[in-house]
Amino acid sequence: MLASSPIMALMQKAARKASRGLMRDFGELEHLQISRKGPADFVTKADKAAEAVIHEILAEGRPGYGFLLEEGGEIEGTDKTHRFIIDPLDGTTNYLHGIPHFAISIALERNLDGTPELVAGVVYNPVTDEMFFAEKDKGAFINDGRRGGKDRRLRPANRHIFADALFATGIPFLGRPGHARLLKELHKVMARCSGVRRLGAASLDLVWTAAGRYDGFWERGLATWDIAAGMLICREAGLIVQSLTDGNVLDTGDIIICNERLMPELLEAVNFD
Repeated sequence: MLASSPIMALMQKAARKASRGLMRDFGELEHLQISRKGPADFVTKADKAAEAVIHEILAEGRPGYGFLLEEGGEIEGTDKTHRFIIDPLDGTTNYLHGIPHFAISIALERNLDGTPELVAGVVYNPVTDEMFFAEKDKGAFINDGRRGGKDRRLRPANRHIFADALFATGIPFLGRPGHARLLKELHKVMARCSGVRRLGAASLDLVWTAAGRYDGFWERGLATWDIAAGMLICREAGLIVQSLTDGNVLDTGDIIICNERLMPELLEAVNFD
């Protein structure tokens, strides 16, 4: 077991404790599928309950830190240099439909000189008991409960032939722009590679790329809490992380991740304007 820093231990504790309620409620969803309103309302309560647990633990452990919460919005702290960025349930639609592919995402942002930077990130999949985590300049790791709970370094795939590569992406939600463009992107990428997957949880897409399960990932219009922890984990694993449009990735939400060899061709395929 690798020695965890106090902040990493705190973030992992918050993720694991919040996951207990999510998993308990996930088991109850099968009884609520008879109506549209019932399951949706139930999941919203589960989402907010998990966020409350995470907020309570982190606020107690780091009093004064600020928060950016998916459900609760921005909470300013007395310490203006640190902010937690939290998605208590990434993959809500999967969760709602009883699909066991969702995660808790927690990142810590530090701003000491006017330039915010991500310094710690955790993405936890409670179904598989896989904890993906990283701290700035310390590498990226996974703690897999199915393998004895030992920390292992994340190693991305090193494929350099595009035709052999497997990529992941996301589809815009109903009512949001971008469907037509994504279809064009898919057409260009799928014509050249081994395949493209869309599993519905961006944070897991990111860390699965860091783990070598995917060779790359791209998506547009994601929220800050969707990608903050995962992009740090990818960077610390040695992948290239950049915005598909002008600006900072966390601001634009337009993200592309890949290894150095495959990035030029993936960029060319999805940036065709």
